[in-house]
Amino acid sequence: MTDIDDIDEPSRSAEWLEMIEDAERYFDGWQGKADNIDRLYSDLERMAGAARDRQFALFWSNIQVMLPAIYARSPIPVVTPKFKDRRPLYRTASEFLERGCVVSFDMADIDGTMQALRDDLAIVGRGAAWVRYEDDDNGERVCYEHVDRRDFLHEPARRWCDVSWVARRGWLTRREMRERFGAEAAANASYSTRPGEGQVVTGATDHREKCGVWEIWHKPGNRVVWVSEGVETVLEDAEPHLTLEGFFPCPEPAYSTVQRRTLIPVPDMVYYKDQLEEINDLTSRMHGLGKALVLKGFYAAGGEIGDAIEAAMSLQDDGKIMVPVSSLAAFGSGSDGIVWLPIDQVAQTILACAELRRQLIDDVYQIVGLSDIMRGQTQADETYGAQRIKQQNGSARVRDKQQALVRIARDLVRLGAEIMAEDFDQDTLIDMAQMDLPTDADVKKQVAALEKQAKDELEGFAEQAEQAVQQGQADPQQLQAQQQEILAKWAPQIRQAGDQVTIDQVMEFLQDEKLRPFVLDIETDSTIYPDEAEEKASRAEFMQVFMGSMAGLAPMAQMGPEALALAGATIKFALAPYRVGRELEGLIDDFVDSAPQIADRMGQQGEGEDEGLAAAQMKLAEAEMAKVQSQTEANQANAQLKMQELQLKAAEAQEKASQSQQEFALSVQDAEGKIAKTQADIEKIHAEIMLAEQKLGLEAQREEREDIKTAVDIEMRSADQAMAAQDRQTEAQFRARGEERADRQQQIAERQPPK
Repeated sequence: MTDIDDIDEPSRSAEWLEMIEDAERYFDGWQGKADNIDRLYSDLERMAGAARDRQFALFWSNIQVMLPAIYARSPIPVVTPKFKDRRPLYRTASEFLERGCVVSFDMADIDGTMQALRDDLAIVGRGAAWVRYEDDDNGERVCYEHVDRRDFLHEPARRWCDVSWVARRGWLTRREMRERFGAEAAANASYSTRPGEGQVVTGATDHREKCGVWEIWHKPGNRVVWVSEGVETVLEDAEPHLTLEGFFPCPEPAYSTVQRRTLIPVPDMVYYKDQLEEINDLTSRMHGLGKALVLKGFYAAGGEIGDAIEAAMSLQDDGKIMVPVSSLAAFGSGSDGIVWLPIDQVAQTILACAELRRQLIDDVYQIVGLSDIMRGQTQADETYGAQRIKQQNGSARVRDKQQALVRIARDLVRLGAEIMAEDFDQDTLIDMAQMDLPTDADVKKQVAALEKQAKDELEGFAEQAEQAVQQGQADPQQLQAQQQEILAKWAPQIRQAGDQVTIDQVMEFLQDEKLRPFVLDIETDSTIYPDEAEEKASRAEFMQVFMGSMAGLAPMAQMGPEALALAGATIKFALAPYRVGRELEGLIDDFVDSAPQIADRMGQQGEGEDEGLAAAQMKLAEAEMAKVQSQTEANQANAQLKMQELQLKAAEAQEKASQSQQEFALSVQDAEGKIAKTQADIEKIHAEIMLAEQKLGLEAQREEREDIKTAVDIEMRSADQAMAAQDRQTEAQFRARGEERADRQQQIAERQPPK
């Protein structure tokens, strides 16, 4: 723990600034990671760049789902007595302070502060806040501010209770420095303008020159010190201007995860950083492959076939998809072949990348704990029970963050309540609370007036009694009884007037810094939207318990004031687990407090006692019903509005995903159609080429057949001529032989003798 005695020269700023620098180095690793995460989440210049790599915005999407899950509505201050003993002063003071806290939250825009804390908690793992008291021409007020992570430092420690100092940096212009710390300090301070491109934004986010001034709250030394770089002396060193129970004007920051045995935050994003990088790499790869998903073919340049292909393609399609290659043999194809780009393999690669990316996204959801119900997605065949289980599991994963924001909201309202109770003027608190509380002087005046009326009536009765006694027309015992009746009539009124809680009593109690923490319990209502079904079930259960308790304890009203008081206390005990609101709790307390009077009236009025108790019960039940109905309607309206927002976001996300899938499917179908068309065209060209080749082959065969036919004809004519010559020779031989035979027959006939 850093002690003021450890600083050699407290009036010099060097050692204070060195303490600040040590703390900055301690958190430097986290700050560097947080800078990278901020750029990844919302760097507009990077995301709007034309040459940027394609990325899948899963980190931004996860944060958008997480933010409304851990904080969805403004916290509502709730101040109640710690012990339910129904003391009028404690009840009145708690309501008085609660109204002031509600107004203070409304004036300070607590919702904007809580949203900034929520964003820091979800994105970089820590959200810090600061509380200030202001009193100027606009009146007194408590300011609840979110502090930028680079403008908030504290002593390095293992636990928050071990931190001995905290510091917050404010950014002041030269004129503000002169007005606050004097001309000499303003002249020596170091000023800077808006950081350049690529530099980290600290506090000077405009073009004006500003200097950073550290406000250090040092607990061991009970000091508040202001220092700035460039100024050798301490700007200001004084005792705390606020007397706070925990000394620091800031609550413990809201942490997501901290490094073990330290208070160094660990952003959730680092746990799935590897998966995000792989998803972005796959997205960029898919985008590059998508550009290559265009039909291209390579063929041998030159030649009649190439000319024919180019002519055919120019007639069929304006887009040139054929690429001439001088030496197609290098591609492993013949000189007349065509080599096609394998876009079917590209499409399969894209589908494989998409499937791998989907698996990585599921892994991220498992790490983060966002169920599909929380993301507005579901399956048609999924049962209601399964959906409820997933919703409860997702809610359990973010419950720590929800509780962290509820806790910091509670700490803020406690700091604000402490400041208002001890530093605010009485008139300011009365204006904020809008409660008509009498002063001590008003009560004394009212009691005096009632005592005077009672005294006048007693004096008048005494004169009448004296005259009656003198005349002998009065019974002394009867007169004494009448006097007692007059006293009994005025005594409760005087006592009731004297028991009124006054504003002086309330202010004295609230300003008692020792007693107030022991008596009042300061909390905040839930900062997340309630589950509508659970809210209805809870209220139905409350009404069942309430009506059952009233019916079961009704017979006790016949047993006297003590039994009636016990019945009222029993009802409060039965309803204690339910948060029914201040109005109904007050009515229950009033009922319990008035139980003896109700019993007296019941004893005096006979049957009227049942009517009085029934009226009280009916009034209590009607008040509860009205409260339940009003709160239920408000919760239903809030839940319906939130559900509509979630449904719209889910519908938009599903529509975008569906459009992306449809566009991708259409692009694939279009590419497949183009491939099929081109293949059909190529096949047609091949068919025409084959037909041409067949035609050319038929002509050659026909010419060959003609030549053969001519040669055959010539050979046949030669053979015919040869055969004709041979026939003529044979015929001549036959004729010669016939003539020779005829000559022989004539010779033979001539040689025979006559008969």
